[in-house]
Amino acid sequence: MTQVDTAETGQGDAGSTGAGAWRARVRRAIRAACRPGPWQRGPVLAALALLLGLILLGHARITNRGSLGSLVETFLPWFGLFIPVLLVAALWRRSASAVSALLLPAVVWLNLFGGLLGDKSRPGGDLTVAEQNVHADNPDPAGTARALAASGADVLALVELTPQATGTYEKELANAYPYHTVQGTVGLWSKLPLSDTQPVDIQMDAGPLAATKPADVKLAYNRGLRATVATDQGPLAVYVAHLGSVRVNPRAGFGTVHRDRNAQALGQAVAAERNERVVLLGDLNGTTDDRMFASLTSQLRSAHAEAGNGFGFTWPAAFPVVRIDQILVRGVKPESSWVLPASGGDHRPVAARISW
Repeated sequence: MTQVDTAETGQGDAGSTGAGAWRARVRRAIRAACRPGPWQRGPVLAALALLLGLILLGHARITNRGSLGSLVETFLPWFGLFIPVLLVAALWRRSASAVSALLLPAVVWLNLFGGLLGDKSRPGGDLTVAEQNVHADNPDPAGTARALAASGADVLALVELTPQATGTYEKELANAYPYHTVQGTVGLWSKLPLSDTQPVDIQMDAGPLAATKPADVKLAYNRGLRATVATDQGPLAVYVAHLGSVRVNPRAGFGTVHRDRNAQALGQAVAAERNERVVLLGDLNGTTDDRMFASLTSQLRSAHAEAGNGFGFTWPAAFPVVRIDQILVRGVKPESSWVLPASGGDHRPVAARISW
């Protein structure tokens, strides 16, 4: 009796064990079948990658209500930082679909900005030009002037001059630059003779108040000038401009109204310029990717895009994140373009060497 019971018990245990193992295999098979494969994993990451690519590809179609399009285009190069972040997340999730989707923003970003990564500078050049926003609250204008003079620029443009500091710049730059003109808050210093100097009223489309300002008030607040520089290769028209500042407001958005009007007016002045050789130096408070500068970029080329090294960010001076100080040209060839070290202002100076 005992032997029979033991046999029966053994058979029961073996049957239970076999049934349990079979059920475990079924559960594992079901889990394996339900587990998403590499192409099904990370759908949110894949969607974000495609969205990033579409933003880069179609940034010009983003609405500019509240200047949203301008804001995106101002910081457009920085959108590339999302690509490695999404790539790390996609690899962690082992998502083949997300990795594949990242090809779109990567290719578009390289198409837009890949050309800026290498050094395009060349030796030679006939004339060196430089520009800096020297900052109205600059604590050491004399030091800034000496640093700029040491740059070796033949033509030097300064913007955001104040009546108190202008005399200091004139004194410190007098030896290196025998010719200069100051029109309101912008000035031009040159080693070569200047002629036809005149203010450029970049406020002419800023509204009815601009037309009613007295002449002396307009001059005091003038933010643009034009001059002819006499070079060995012939006359060169040089424009100096400081366009309106921008503001970011949670209610109003990216405030660029005055800057945009200034840009349109400056574009009209350049369009009316008869000299074939033109250089524009200034703090434009915007990047050349911003659609609102089309009136300028359709006529002038960026010296840094053609002959620079890297992105050439200029603001803020302590840690630049955007290039809003520009050297734009027409009828001359940029050979090299670079950003100078900070020298007291809240913008870093920019320089370029051009040839005929």
